[in-house]
Amino acid sequence: MENRYCIIMSGGVGSRFWPFSRTSCPKQFLDFFGTGRTLLQMTYDRIARILPPSNIFIVTNQEHASITYEQLPEVAHDHILLETQRRNTALCIAWATYHIRKLNHEALMLVAPCDHIIFREEEFARTIERGFEFVKTHNSLMTIGITPKRPETGYGYIQVGEPLDNGVCHVKTFVEKPDYDMAKVLVDSGEFYWNSGMFLWNARTIIDAYEKYMPEVATLFDNIEESILTDKEQDAVGHLYEQCLNISIDFAIMEHASNVSVICADLGWSDLGTWGGLYEISPKTQDGNVTQRCKTLMYESHNNLVAVRGDKLVVVDGLDNFLIAEADNVLLICPRDNEKRIRQFVNDAQVKFDGKYN
Repeated sequence: MENRYCIIMSGGVGSRFWPFSRTSCPKQFLDFFGTGRTLLQMTYDRIARILPPSNIFIVTNQEHASITYEQLPEVAHDHILLETQRRNTALCIAWATYHIRKLNHEALMLVAPCDHIIFREEEFARTIERGFEFVKTHNSLMTIGITPKRPETGYGYIQVGEPLDNGVCHVKTFVEKPDYDMAKVLVDSGEFYWNSGMFLWNARTIIDAYEKYMPEVATLFDNIEESILTDKEQDAVGHLYEQCLNISIDFAIMEHASNVSVICADLGWSDLGTWGGLYEISPKTQDGNVTQRCKTLMYESHNNLVAVRGDKLVVVDGLDNFLIAEADNVLLICPRDNEKRIRQFVNDAQVKFDGKYN
């Protein structure tokens, strides 16, 4: 257990959950289910049940330092790595990896986004245990595949290849978010699983991958290695971030590497990345409506999601398949099928109103 670590990625802005998710308080810091725990806290709780809390590291943006300290007071400040700029997952994972490798050259790492919902936590713990055992003895970049429940256009897919050991398989290929017809073909084939965005590997293997596929990043981190774990680390990494591309770990490494494996599981998993994702996992009325902690009266209305803060009564008449969301100074009403335009709404509001509603 002493060689097992976790990197929780908490640097996103969650713009697809606007207007609840704002620049000052993105979705990972929100309590969507009225449990008293935010998405970040729920993720930390889940990991802390299977790993020593002292081996858990959080990577978040510098502007969210105070809210992270507030929500996770049990985490030492030197275990919260603060990015000066958003540069996507490849760089975030690189920094945490080099930081942890400096602490322990034998480190095994789980990488977990902060916005996942996992209902089958015992199965999650068993899956992570099997994954750690595999990457301990194999130079493999492992991802976790999720048994698909439906053709889903919002997730990437993994095609499973030949078996390797103890339920672990080689990855044939990755498929980026498909349209509905292609998603149905993938699911019906029985060969494809949802790509969860969770990873397991040992420090040596992932650093070898950075040296091969992102040599400029590996060189930059090698150059600041003496600064890591010192008071100079934050400044050194901040300067490094200015020189690096904005790219995901999937595009930068996983889709190019030949030593990628997958362990597939049914975890009761959802990537809570969109309002649609929240709708899917929420209890529904007989008319398919979802009410998110607010009072409603619904008339001849079906398959709607209503999320309004405060003590307002929301009366809906004759709407089908709509999203109605209000938070603070923004009310959003749009067809649920158009939620992919929310990022456009956010960008337009920022330009027209000088960031007042972001």
